[in-house]
Amino acid sequence: MNQTKTLMLLAAMTALLLWVGQALAGQAGLVIALIIAGLLNFGSYWFSDKIVLRMYGAQEVDEREAAALHALVSDLAIRGNLPRPRVYLIPEDAPNAFATGRNPQHAAVAVTVGLLRSLDRKELAGVVAHELAHIRNRDTLIMTVTATIAGALSMLANTAMLGSGRSSDEEHGSSPLGGLIGVMLAPILAVMIQMAISRSREFQADENGARITGDPLSLAAALRKIEAISRDTPLQAGSPATAHLFILNPFAGGGLMRLFSTHPSTEARIERLHALQNTPVLAR
Repeated sequence: MNQTKTLMLLAAMTALLLWVGQALAGQAGLVIALIIAGLLNFGSYWFSDKIVLRMYGAQEVDEREAAALHALVSDLAIRGNLPRPRVYLIPEDAPNAFATGRNPQHAAVAVTVGLLRSLDRKELAGVVAHELAHIRNRDTLIMTVTATIAGALSMLANTAMLGSGRSSDEEHGSSPLGGLIGVMLAPILAVMIQMAISRSREFQADENGARITGDPLSLAAALRKIEAISRDTPLQAGSPATAHLFILNPFAGGGLMRLFSTHPSTEARIERLHALQNTPVLAR
């Protein structure tokens, strides 16, 4: 199912890229956008994980550099019946984490320095298990591809805005109005792309992560801590186009922005985790 969704996503994003290219430079822009789309579709599958990790300055760490973290990841991977993923540290004070990779054999878990500083071992285990659940559910490919293409779409739309004011646009068959519309729609499209990654994925990863640890309450406590600290310590790097990758949206706002959140509310997630405590949640 996730592979089908990925193909549909790539097709939809390709069409949007072609539209923005034509708005930017008419027929020539359409051809250029077609070439870019081909390269982007290829690169998104093979390299999107590396792009996202680099975007956040994530550095791979070995067992000598982060012995406790590696031991925890290894133990949870065994309990989750998964290959051990690569481990990355993100130099950010904001507590957060994400998983990436095209399949479980080529997966990585990235956590911020702030996460290691803020959580105790049980809470950290809950977060890591949640990310391993995304890997086991094969969510990471479509989530990372979405982040890469959403970012590229926004960049192209911004380029269309710059090009829409040039007097030579009409000679190339492009539309200044189309470029302007592209810029106006880009943020909305980026949010819609993120929301296409169903919020139910987070509920499922919470539950499956709790099954790996056998401790849903520690994950609930971790989510509460991450949300509280993130209000005062926002993520400094990255882009809102990658918000859906993280265990908690690092770019979330209040008010109407909650309607467009890529994640279910933390309160709803915590409530479900507490309900799991009264059911047979066994490591497997």
